[in-house]
Amino acid sequence: MKDPDGHLLTHQPKQHPNSPATSSTPCTANICVKCGGPTSYPPPPQDSLSATSPTPMYPPIRSPAVNFPPNNSSQAIILAPVPKSRKVPTISPPYNFQSPSKRICSPDDILCFHQSDSGKNFLGFVVVLSEAIRSHKISDPCLESPVVKSIVSIIETLAQWVDEIPTVEQAARYGNVSYRTWHERLVEKSESLILRFLPDDLKASTVEIVPYFIDSFGNSSRIDYGTAYGMGVIREEDYHAVVARVFVKYLDLMRKLQLVYCLEPAGSHGVWGLDDYHFLPFIFGSSQLIDHKYMKPKSIHNEDILDNFSNEYMYLSCIAYIKKVKKGFFAEHSPFHTWNKVNSGMLKMYKAEVMEKVPIMQHFLFGWLIKCTDCLSKKPRELIDGH
Repeated sequence: MKDPDGHLLTHQPKQHPNSPATSSTPCTANICVKCGGPTSYPPPPQDSLSATSPTPMYPPIRSPAVNFPPNNSSQAIILAPVPKSRKVPTISPPYNFQSPSKRICSPDDILCFHQSDSGKNFLGFVVVLSEAIRSHKISDPCLESPVVKSIVSIIETLAQWVDEIPTVEQAARYGNVSYRTWHERLVEKSESLILRFLPDDLKASTVEIVPYFIDSFGNSSRIDYGTAYGMGVIREEDYHAVVARVFVKYLDLMRKLQLVYCLEPAGSHGVWGLDDYHFLPFIFGSSQLIDHKYMKPKSIHNEDILDNFSNEYMYLSCIAYIKKVKKGFFAEHSPFHTWNKVNSGMLKMYKAEVMEKVPIMQHFLFGWLIKCTDCLSKKPRELIDGH
């Protein structure tokens, strides 16, 4: 503020009588800040607003950043380590095959299983198969051993049964009762089918392998189907063919069963979810596309790519199948821009959303081939459930 003489004013507070003088200039209430000379113009009021009203309290423009620990499954999956491959040890005599039973009843049992060699071998085997199909099309040449060819032939036989057992008229939307007829034939013929590829010294293993084999094709009581666990007598050099020949043929059979007999998914996430029936083809399929020159994760929204390449890449086949059986806009699930990242994310998701869920793993069977550790429930789940 300026006085009539053009001086810029400021207010100088009065000093305490006992305080030492800070300047030889006589103390005045009003001085010019430019020249330091006295002025007769009245000073501006000091702290007039603070004396009449409190300081306003405004909320901050944004809250301070706080690094909270992961508190939901998505964060936990992202931060989890990628499962590692693990070669499955081969069996050797003396054999002690036994009828397998269910042992997982609680989250503690899940934790115990994952810490055991059986759990590490199982998940590690999935990673090994994923690596075996990496950057390969389904039609790429691979070693097809007699065992692989025999298993493929068995799956083709099961598919033929679907043609021989037609559906019946019923009011229920899901679960055509004709599936029970198909499943009864499976149970009746399963041992003879398994014996096609077992060597003589392993024929006694049917007591343990047959229950795994039957469970791989759904539940005849509930007439539903979830992620399957299968096994066979294979060698390391068969891994590529296990995925490209056996698993692909198995996937075709399961989709035929689902569509013909209207098998209800064991758990559905609606139009926003992945395939309600299968998870492994997303793992193997994303591995197929790693380092592909042209197809990227965003390519799944290109109808021409799906139409022309779904017969060669399982991931694209899964997307095409989802669009066939589900109605509505298909959301892009993966935030990743490379197939390597998609594959790693799928492996972590498989461990978290399949192998760490009690409602799924409670059906897992343990015997001599997949051993039950001492920390799991002592009684078979069939006895715990009373059936």
